[in-house]
Amino acid sequence: MTGLLATKLRPADVPALAEAALWQELELTPKPGLVDKLNNGSHRDMDHGLFVRSIAAITPWFLRFAELGNAHADKPADEQLRIIRPMGIACEQAMYAATRGVNTHKGGIFALGLLCFAAGRLENVSAESLCCEVSNLCRGLVTRELEGRSGPATAGERQFQQYGLTGARGEAESGFATVRKALAQWNGHSLHDLLLRLMAINQDSNLVSRGGMEGLRYVQGYARDLLAKGWDRDALERMDNALIERHLSPGGSADLLSVGWVLSEIK
Repeated sequence: MTGLLATKLRPADVPALAEAALWQELELTPKPGLVDKLNNGSHRDMDHGLFVRSIAAITPWFLRFAELGNAHADKPADEQLRIIRPMGIACEQAMYAATRGVNTHKGGIFALGLLCFAAGRLENVSAESLCCEVSNLCRGLVTRELEGRSGPATAGERQFQQYGLTGARGEAESGFATVRKALAQWNGHSLHDLLLRLMAINQDSNLVSRGGMEGLRYVQGYARDLLAKGWDRDALERMDNALIERHLSPGGSADLLSVGWVLSEIK
């Protein structure tokens, strides 16, 4: 980990950036409601060591995603999800094997895997071109997998049916619109600031699963309040305690933080 972060990465080396982003997200402390070096956040089945093992298991796949994208670069973007999906499932299985069945990075695999696959398809990689390509790859995803489903519903499908939330699928199909909006307002220095900006606007499905729309609005409002009034480490630790008390974990924003860091590093 230390060697990777200390090495100057080439801006277009998206798989290496994706790996570095996961370490950046994990080491950021404190992270309200999330696993960090201080505590386990609102999670009883996860800790820092588990995330270390998970990252080690899944990051070798990032280069494979990019190589797969390159191998199919001549094919239409909106026909590629069926090609990337088996590799995404295999990467998830590697994660579950390392964590003994705990979902530590499923959202990160989805988002970062798409970025790496998109990078493999592009001749000129930029933050804009990556987001555009991911959007093209995921065109129609919400309609196919949320609007058109019948039968037993997954958690994501239930949230779409109840609240109209499109979750990770919608964020990818939009070309990471939430991330781009947060980055536009970010000072470019503190990852805590970027995390708060994401938490303030992200329709985080993890929060809805744990606390309903009330839990989501509570975290969004708390983050907006800190951004408006100013914050320091003590304020973040108080937010951490408040979210832990309510069993709220903004895991979706943690995934988007990794995406945001990758995009911010690509000039």
